[in-house]
Amino acid sequence: MSRVRIVGGQWRSRLLEVTDAQGLRPTPDRVRETLFNWLGQTLAGEHCLDLFAGSGILGFEAASRGAESVVLVERNPRAVAALHNAAKTLQASQVEIVCGDAVRFAQNAQRKFDGVFLDPPYKQGWIERIQPWLDSLLKPDGWIYVESEATVAKLGSWQAVKQGRAGTVNFHLMRRSQE
Repeated sequence: MSRVRIVGGQWRSRLLEVTDAQGLRPTPDRVRETLFNWLGQTLAGEHCLDLFAGSGILGFEAASRGAESVVLVERNPRAVAALHNAAKTLQASQVEIVCGDAVRFAQNAQRKFDGVFLDPPYKQGWIERIQPWLDSLLKPDGWIYVESEATVAKLGSWQAVKQGRAGTVNFHLMRRSQE
């Protein structure tokens, strides 16, 4: 098992265990620092959704930076167990962990979020499968963070407003188009 470090907020420098699961690649520290610089250092009062939680680092980072609630969706039982352990260790009562399929969760979600993290396993078409449900998941002024193996300029009514690349990771902050 490896570990990943929370880079900011109340749990800054805390380490989380990362289970060894196929396709799981935690977002690198430098990429998370850039993302949270784009979003502002605090997410106070925001409600966030991490649809492909994996290690949970994006969701725990959001909670560390003041998000009022964070939902982590993950289907791998070993990864879910690691998420529960991390939430217990951090006493992260604002974090809800859902063991299930991201697309099914998106289709059936009854609430809207301020922000959604999309960091699915690469080369499996997950972003395209989630895209039809994004508008119903997000508040009108919401944001989406997308991490992928290729550049993503647009997702339905969402367009990249900031983007970067670190090694093989392409990352994007998207907002709803005003067209």
